[in-house]
Amino acid sequence: MNTRIAKGFGALVVALASWLPFAASAQQPAAPAPQPAAAAPAAAPDWNKPPAWNDVSSKPQYASVPGREMNVLIQDGGHEWRKLRNGPLTFYGGILLLIPVGILVLFYLAKGPIKTHDPLTGRLIERFSSVERVAHWTMGLSFVVLALTGIVILFGKHIILPIVGHAAFAGLTTLSKNLHNFVGPLFIFALVIFITLFIRENFWKSYDGAWFGKAGGLLSGEHVPSGKFNAGEKTLFWILVVGLCAVLSVTGLILNFPNWNQGREAMQLANLIHGGAAILAMAMATGHIYLGTIGMQGALNAMKTGYVDETWAKEHHQYWYDEVKAGKRPEKVAGGSAQPATGD
Repeated sequence: MNTRIAKGFGALVVALASWLPFAASAQQPAAPAPQPAAAAPAAAPDWNKPPAWNDVSSKPQYASVPGREMNVLIQDGGHEWRKLRNGPLTFYGGILLLIPVGILVLFYLAKGPIKTHDPLTGRLIERFSSVERVAHWTMGLSFVVLALTGIVILFGKHIILPIVGHAAFAGLTTLSKNLHNFVGPLFIFALVIFITLFIRENFWKSYDGAWFGKAGGLLSGEHVPSGKFNAGEKTLFWILVVGLCAVLSVTGLILNFPNWNQGREAMQLANLIHGGAAILAMAMATGHIYLGTIGMQGALNAMKTGYVDETWAKEHHQYWYDEVKAGKRPEKVAGGSAQPATGD
């Protein structure tokens, strides 16, 4: 009996001993299963790098909107256009515009306006017809509007924006852009009429070389004979009016009408050529505007009324004056009051 009790008690102890580890493990939370190491987050692509865009754009692209260059994602010529326009064109172009202004200010302070040597007679000679004056003023005033609005567009963010602020400059630039776009065709129309009217008088003559040799007497004050237009005016006509203004007209039309199926590279090139030609044209026109207003007495009145005094005609355009007096030209000779005696 005792032996069986002892054996049963031993079996119970063995069973408890084998059960206790399982009970302890059941009461404790199970250890979490090992997780795989988290992968490092992928670096976001840097889309500000032009090489990345160029790599994308070098592959064939598709666009649902039909049209020329609609499937070009990146047109890398825009980078070069922007650097040239905002760099050398703006910087050196601004300097080029200031040089003639500075020279003319110094010339005016040193010499004053150019006057006739002899007194005015009060006898008048027709210099420009009404048609010629309308063509000149239409082309000239439209040129001034285009020049001023072009300066705002090209140089405004450097010289106007810091003064007036972003809101006012945005409105001014929008106005300038619209004026530039709509006045441009008017300028081209007036330009064609102007060239047609004045081209015959601007062919070179043998005596024009002497005018260049003496710089027209601007520095010496010497009377240098010339035809209806002197050599300086003829040079201005061919380089500025026929040359530069023709370039401005063609490139302006390319920019003004982008739906003529020209590509963006063509428009960027046209924009650079247009800006460079405009700067040269404005620099050259500065001298003409000066002499035609405050720089020479009687010059402005010739384009206002169409008449000049005999003395003015003889001292500035003697060969033309001689032909008029000899009856070899169609211009009329008047006796009186179309021009003030001062010649202003």
